Amino acid sequence: MNSPYAVFPDEVIIQILARLSIKSLFKTKIVCKLWYKLISDKYFINLYNELSIKNPMVLVQVTEPLLESRSSLICVDNLKGVFDFSLDFVKDRVKVRCSCNGLLCLSSIPDKGVYYICNPLTREYKLLPRSRERPITRFHPDGEATLVGLACDLVKQKYNVVLAGYHRSFGHRPERTFICMVYDSVSNKWRKFVSLQDDQFTHMNKNQVVFINGGLHWLTDSCSCMLVLDMGTDIWRKIQLPNEISCGVRSRVYLLELDGCLSVIQIYEALMIIWVMEDYEREEWKMVDKVSLRCIRGMVPGIFPISQNDNYVYLATHKQVLVYQRNNRVWKEMYSVKDSSTLPLWFSAHAFRSTLFSCH
Repeated sequence: MNSPYAVFPDEVIIQILARLSIKSLFKTKIVCKLWYKLISDKYFINLYNELSIKNPMVLVQVTEPLLESRSSLICVDNLKGVFDFSLDFVKDRVKVRCSCNGLLCLSSIPDKGVYYICNPLTREYKLLPRSRERPITRFHPDGEATLVGLACDLVKQKYNVVLAGYHRSFGHRPERTFICMVYDSVSNKWRKFVSLQDDQFTHMNKNQVVFINGGLHWLTDSCSCMLVLDMGTDIWRKIQLPNEISCGVRSRVYLLELDGCLSVIQIYEALMIIWVMEDYEREEWKMVDKVSLRCIRGMVPGIFPISQNDNYVYLATHKQVLVYQRNNRVWKEMYSVKDSSTLPLWFSAHAFRSTLFSCH
């Protein structure tokens, strides 16, 4: 209902507020009771999230070389620029493992097996309950899960955390035993199931997990297919990549999302090809763009696509985050680090969206 003292109708105010950054939004909540009420309403939260997911960003965790206990998050936004924030509110040394719809899954560095879910912009976080896994059956080879996935459903307002990997061989357990543990935010419990897998994954394959159509997707090391976990049935399956794609000495392949669809980007020495899955049920792919890399040819061996939409593609190198604007075919540097001793930016870069998704 509109306030009799308002200059604009409530709907106009809502549309304006829904386009602010979360930091600015929190400041406007204390302007007046009307704005506080509008921003706290479920309709506004859903609208804000709906608009925000159309604007993908890149999130990079940068650790200071001389102070390994301190790290900061750099958020690169093509529309709003670059800003940084801290995870100090978690009260632990943590590493970002994956991102989905505004939430991050963090793993504790000093305490293996300890995981958090947080919204870095609202500064909410939740310590996940410990699983009941015994030390002897922890993930092989170093106790860390091979795959970590986060599935956040904005419509149902719930999320799942997936830890999956190979177990060390002992007793009668087969060598290819793949253990999967799933945390459910509704029940606040873990569930576990076992399967047999023989796929391997690179570091970038592990980082680039995509939640689409109720499933988590990872690209395998062979680049011939992606491994999919259906969150509704707890069943693993495989989706084939386009027949034209081959991963070898001359090219590299990466899995991303493109406006709600699965997408793969293939990078050659002087060419970037973008594919999108038009029909998920039939597994039909379409090539949507070819991009010349000649103007950044010296960077190509160390360039990695991180996030994209119809208008631009974010890519990370050792020291830079670049954006390619697809409409006018222009490259732009968005962020760079000066310290040569830091880890490559692509090593800790994740696709990110700012939402009001709560982890509680």
